[in-house]
Amino acid sequence: MARKKDSSDKAPTYKHEAYIEGSGSVVDQHITDVLKSNYMPYAMSVIISRALPEIDGFKPSHRKLLYMMYRRGLLSPEKERSKSANVVGETMKLNPHGDQAIYETMVRLTRGNESLLHPYIDSKGNFGKQYSSKTRYAASRYTEVKLEKICNELFRDIDHDTVDFVPNYDNTMQEPTLLPATFPTVLVNSNTGIAVSMASNVCPFNLAEICETTIALMKDPNHDILSTLKGPDFPGGGFLLYDEEELNKIYETGRGSIKVRSKYSYDKSSNCIEVTQIPYTTTIEAIQDKIIELVKAGKIREISDVRDETDINGLKLTIDLKKRGTDADKLMQKLYRLTPLQDSYPCNFNILIAGTPKVMGVREILTEWTAFREECVMRRTYFDLQKKKEKLHLLEALSKILLDIDKAIKIIRETEEEADVVPNLMIGFGIDDIQAEYVAEIKLRNINRQYILRRTEEVDQLRKDIAEMEDILRDKKKIRRIIIEELKKIAGEYAQPRRTFFYYQSDVEDEEDTDDTPDYAVNLFVSDNGYFKKITPQSLRMSSEQKLKDGDYISQTFEATNKTELIFFSDKAQAYKSRASAFDDTKASVMGDYVPATLGFDECENLRLMIPTTDYSGYIIFFFENGKAAKIPLKSYETKTNRRKLANAYSDKSPLVAAVFISEDADILLRTTSGHALVFNSGMILPKSTRDSMGVQVITLRKNTQLASARTITAEEAPELDKYRAKSVPSAGKPAKELGDSNQLSF
Repeated sequence: MARKKDSSDKAPTYKHEAYIEGSGSVVDQHITDVLKSNYMPYAMSVIISRALPEIDGFKPSHRKLLYMMYRRGLLSPEKERSKSANVVGETMKLNPHGDQAIYETMVRLTRGNESLLHPYIDSKGNFGKQYSSKTRYAASRYTEVKLEKICNELFRDIDHDTVDFVPNYDNTMQEPTLLPATFPTVLVNSNTGIAVSMASNVCPFNLAEICETTIALMKDPNHDILSTLKGPDFPGGGFLLYDEEELNKIYETGRGSIKVRSKYSYDKSSNCIEVTQIPYTTTIEAIQDKIIELVKAGKIREISDVRDETDINGLKLTIDLKKRGTDADKLMQKLYRLTPLQDSYPCNFNILIAGTPKVMGVREILTEWTAFREECVMRRTYFDLQKKKEKLHLLEALSKILLDIDKAIKIIRETEEEADVVPNLMIGFGIDDIQAEYVAEIKLRNINRQYILRRTEEVDQLRKDIAEMEDILRDKKKIRRIIIEELKKIAGEYAQPRRTFFYYQSDVEDEEDTDDTPDYAVNLFVSDNGYFKKITPQSLRMSSEQKLKDGDYISQTFEATNKTELIFFSDKAQAYKSRASAFDDTKASVMGDYVPATLGFDECENLRLMIPTTDYSGYIIFFFENGKAAKIPLKSYETKTNRRKLANAYSDKSPLVAAVFISEDADILLRTTSGHALVFNSGMILPKSTRDSMGVQVITLRKNTQLASARTITAEEAPELDKYRAKSVPSAGKPAKELGDSNQLSF
């Protein structure tokens, strides 16, 4: 497709040439219109029909699969398991997205995969493991499945008009829009989905706690959720940090993050740590790879080997210790900080409500589910009511016939035409056509008085049931009472002990992490083009000739140690923090690391200056074209967290000319584009605590003149430059036509 610029518009507008099939013509369309007409339907389809769960707790792919298994009778206890391939083939009648996609959906719902607290599919064969990225599931032709018993609660009364049905994609059969789940499945099993411009991440909760909380909210909308819903409960277990404030935030807003750490035990005889439960968000391979990486980097020295010993009995990651007497608890505290043995689960309760995505807290989700379930119960009750009314209507005809069976027989025998039997019965007994048709269809063997009496005895019970159902439909409290009874029954039958327990902030050791980074002397080099080299003194003595790109030169040189912290300032007023240990030792004969690429600078962002520090003492003075200078304490760039990028590292109101780092007050030489110079002492300006401070005027500039450079001067240079010294700032610079250039600490 060709794109061309539309010259008819003033602003740049791009058009799209589309070939219209069958017409032989090309039509110009605005690219924005094409995106709206083509991309928006796709985006809405992903959001509404694919990626996000609905209030019944299922995405369309899950619902279609389970419903087709239900239609195949795979919920019956007498039914044997069916080959997974057969189920996948049946599901394609509703979900034409390919057998592999359907089978992958099935895998996650099985008991064998261990992804769900309450699996929906009873499985036989290899279905992989949720906690392992390398344990692959077997092909669908080798595995067998049927529905778990808990699915009775998903499909209960689905044939009683509890939910709407719609035609499938080719209009050959009907499928449910939702499942009439009798408990809040949306919060019992985890659900993750990525749509267009939005996502959903619902963590699982304990079934008994969810049922109890739902009942409590139905009785009291202001119920304290945290008192009954202790926290998420993951299939893989582990320990969850009990942070009441964060849990309340999640319960109210649907967003937040919870920390989960692994469960372990120390085997003294084998001198090893055995990890048996890991966070739901990671895999055993990710943990293993991270530990190996830390051991190779020398950050962990207590471990001799780590291996995966997972077998049929469950997950087990074994960590062998080098020395006996190693404090396993302290080592695990370190591993929690450095590896996915402790991980965070990001909560984003984004759920489709009536076709609209909505992020809701637990309270609002349970309120929506209650409203959904109330409608299901009302529709079921109304359906049953109509059936009982129809049956009562027929039995009332039998009651009338009971008075004179012989008359009914006589009417039928004396009727010459078969088509006149029903009308004659209607006239003879004063009944309608439906009742008369029912009476006419009674078998000869059933016209005895005992049969008719037995059937008419149901009339009183039917009338009682009808009155009760009509009363239920009029009273919302009775509907809620039915839901509460169902929830209590489900909790009693399907509840499981909590798998994820809690740890508290007091269980976390407050001692600072010991830095095992090896420390040794290094020389740091920064080139004008942004290349960085870390070279040991020994290597530098062997070869000191620097390899650089054409036109590049070494702009900064420092003697430091491997533990020195580095602050890189860019030309976009941003600072990037790192450590010398993060860079590999190299030689002068190599190009070095390109800092913008290594630290992930933004596009078209370049390095201007690097400052090494061990204690963040001293000041950095930024000089701008407008003659202002900002004296910023290096402490302003110290952060408690490991932030790598700091925005607003200095003011961007005027172009930066130079930056000078000083550990104590020093004399600084300024030069302007008009050829004037000024020397002043840095102690004459006060430090600013705000990093992006515009600073103070340090030199008075003439019209159309800018500050050209700034650098510190040495004690030897001071007498020569004393004639340019200012007694106060701002001052006008003096002519400095004979003043030579110097590279010292300038850029």
